[in-house]
Amino acid sequence: MRMHVMKFGLGPLFLLLPAVFPQAGSAQGINELNQREYRACVRQIDIDPNDAFEKALAWQDLGGGAPAQHCAAVALMRLGHYREAATRLEAMAKGMPDDTPPSAVAGVLAHSGIAWLEGGDAERAYAVQTSALALTPKNPDILADRSMTLAQLDRYWEAVDDLTRALDVDDSRVDLLVLRASGYRFINADDLALEDLERALTLDPGHPEALLERGIQRRLVGDLDGARADWLELIRLHDGRPAAEMARRNLEKLELGTE
Repeated sequence: MRMHVMKFGLGPLFLLLPAVFPQAGSAQGINELNQREYRACVRQIDIDPNDAFEKALAWQDLGGGAPAQHCAAVALMRLGHYREAATRLEAMAKGMPDDTPPSAVAGVLAHSGIAWLEGGDAERAYAVQTSALALTPKNPDILADRSMTLAQLDRYWEAVDDLTRALDVDDSRVDLLVLRASGYRFINADDLALEDLERALTLDPGHPEALLERGIQRRLVGDLDGARADWLELIRLHDGRPAAEMARRNLEKLELGTE
């Protein structure tokens, strides 16, 4: 199932740092120091993930704790070592103190789930994401992540159900509407798919993935002119982006009659 993958984020752990350090003596200073170190480590991932990984390991040896562990794991993800990253993140979540907020543990498990999915183990990703949702049942991002895992497992109805639950939390999320439309496409619910896409494009008229998906849906229901118009608009607005390149390929197939 082709679904528009949402990249994992690094920000949430900043909010969780005070919960995973001692709260006595000079703890506040330690927290602030570790936050600075963590931010520097995350920035280095974008510059040189190998260097970030080595620095995170050294920091961990010096007592960097959860922030150092998390940075090392994310660096591994950036380097393509998904299964190793997933294992580290899962172990990190299990080792967090009992008084850690559930949302903190869920966030780390969610990153582990993404890594398992990227590493080709959708079953393990589903198990980890389900554990994360047991801690934060209404987290729309984790629900969206699990929906993509379910799609990889050909469990399209359940994927749609997760996205519906996510949209119940925030029905203005264009990315979730586009994802659910993709899910509806695979269960042949064309009217519902187009309804989601019309709402998405009302909220964000130039959204690239929404234009791409609506073009696909229009082609499926025989509206070839509508599909062509969506894909041409996408290329006009977002030429060079992956969605525009996919639109260009779809247009070529449409013109050749191979769709």
